Amino acid sequence: MYLPDFDYYAPDSVAEACQLLSQFGDSAKVLCGGTDLIPKMKHELISPKVMISIKKIPDLKKIEYIPGKGVVIGATSTHNDVVFSEVMQGKYLSVSNAAGTMAANQVRHIGTVGGNIVSAVPSADMAPILIALNANATIVGPDAERTLPLEDVFTGPSRTVLAKNEILTEVVIPDQKMTGSTYFKFALRKAGALAVVGVAAAVQVEDGIMKDVRVALGAVAPTPMRAKKTEEFLKGKKITEELLEEAGKIACTECKPISDFRASEEYRRDLVRIYVKRALKRAIDRGHI
Repeated sequence: MYLPDFDYYAPDSVAEACQLLSQFGDSAKVLCGGTDLIPKMKHELISPKVMISIKKIPDLKKIEYIPGKGVVIGATSTHNDVVFSEVMQGKYLSVSNAAGTMAANQVRHIGTVGGNIVSAVPSADMAPILIALNANATIVGPDAERTLPLEDVFTGPSRTVLAKNEILTEVVIPDQKMTGSTYFKFALRKAGALAVVGVAAAVQVEDGIMKDVRVALGAVAPTPMRAKKTEEFLKGKKITEELLEEAGKIACTECKPISDFRASEEYRRDLVRIYVKRALKRAIDRGHI
């Protein structure tokens, strides 16, 4: 399989990239890691006439902690950058671990956080844990910059709120009071597989009481989703085995899975029930965000 012909641009700044996107409109695509885009082009699912690479824009490849803002993950940071980042391991080990479940090592070395998000694949691994940690997305266009909760970026399978001349530049995990977080993934093989179900949980526990909690689910709805009924049920209650079991039961009624060749709707719901309980328990027990 061969790639179709296209014109290639490598702008040095976000502003220049946005200008090029405005200029070429529907005929252009943003290239970063390319692990999702290139296979689609080879299979003739899409045929952009212009490729605009943002790989060389230095401000987009960073993982840093900014006091008062939080941990900033540049859009072109690769999954392995997240896995091995000392900042991420020290602040949010759960995010590093989630990045480590992505595909194979070769893909993690090339694929980017920004690409994983804007591809908007319902089974993607990064979105649930970032949503559980209340992450925000920064989106830049030719005339303005906007910030919104990451969970609001997704509008459907392979669809986001980004306009055709906008670029996702960074994801920010704000400072927070959560005392633990984790991501669980069920897949059909041990490595390199898409999630059949992904569950992330972030908790704030004080004296055995669930003071705050966020639960995010992947691969069980058209977009990554919060299990908000489950969260409300848990808040303010004393943590018991029975409480976590009931939380799993509530979560499996909130999700909207489909049946496909990987799993039936019923099987996915039961996995949600099991994995929500496991994710909450690990987030509570681990004592490390």
